[in-house]
Amino acid sequence: MPASPRVTLARVAEDAGVSISTASRALRGRGDMAPDTRTRVLRVAQTLGYTGAGESRGRPRRGTSLVFDLVLAHFHDPYTDEVTAGARTAAARLRYDLVLTTERDDPDDDWPQRIRTRGTAGVILGLIVPTAAQMAAMRRAGIPIVLLEPPSEPPMKLPSVRTTDRAGGKAAAEHLIDRGVRRFIVIGGAPSYRYGRGRVEGFLETLTRLVPGAPCARMDADWSAMDAWRSCAKALAGLPGEGPIGLFACSDEMAAGAYRAIAEAGLSIPRDVLVIGFDDVRGARWLHPSLTTIRQPIREMAAAAVHTLVRAVRGEDLGDEVIELPTELIARGSTRATFPVSTGGPPD
Repeated sequence: MPASPRVTLARVAEDAGVSISTASRALRGRGDMAPDTRTRVLRVAQTLGYTGAGESRGRPRRGTSLVFDLVLAHFHDPYTDEVTAGARTAAARLRYDLVLTTERDDPDDDWPQRIRTRGTAGVILGLIVPTAAQMAAMRRAGIPIVLLEPPSEPPMKLPSVRTTDRAGGKAAAEHLIDRGVRRFIVIGGAPSYRYGRGRVEGFLETLTRLVPGAPCARMDADWSAMDAWRSCAKALAGLPGEGPIGLFACSDEMAAGAYRAIAEAGLSIPRDVLVIGFDDVRGARWLHPSLTTIRQPIREMAAAAVHTLVRAVRGEDLGDEVIELPTELIARGSTRATFPVSTGGPPD
């Protein structure tokens, strides 16, 4: 049986209705052109199975259209490790390679400049909202963007993947109230990102609805265990009333910092303080006692971002579509205690 003829660049250009040079620039992610032109060329190349194998036009290609960039401010912490694992697995199943790209605080070495030289098909921005200049550069290059857990609402229309932060805060409050707690501490994040605000608002709104007037210390920490330890120590020293305390921290790392402050105050978890975190990253179950937390499906969210990016590469107009995956409360040892509830509140 004769071998199938190799798909050439000329064939891709012809089917896409562009010149060979335009097709070449589109596949390499080089030069400025209309986004729909670049998208059309990439879609035709993928449909035809074009790989560029055997082509020897000028300098070697510096990339491939079957590449996605995952851009994060940093890597190698429990949260970003989960993001990377989920995105890499999904990309591999769809026959894309994944490049890890760090956002740098250097205007002369901006991530769009690096990405455009690789022939990248699309970009996932994790915990980042692009600036107007960055967005303009990506649009000129015809490279689509999907946001993963954006810290604020973007000023431009971009698809995003996120989780039910407000519902997670609500579930945390309901869990503590069900355990008989009537005094509370909530540790929010500073800066006050979109997802942190949603978690705190969901928690506080539920307290107001179910236990109006209950003492609650609202504290902020810089998303680190060390700062949460200091904030928790202040809250414990100043919280009025008596009886067990329910503490909700907006991340597992901050909850771990609260563990230290609780121990230094001579209190015990969960006898004196019941603690709930947020994320369910590795290590939450290895705290002592193991941490009750609001699980956000981090790997599944990263995979959803990859699948959404594939849709954008294929030419779908996604606008500002929001994909929201549900949170889930994972009950562990840090809230195992239950206190009897009477009209006078929990026992002393």
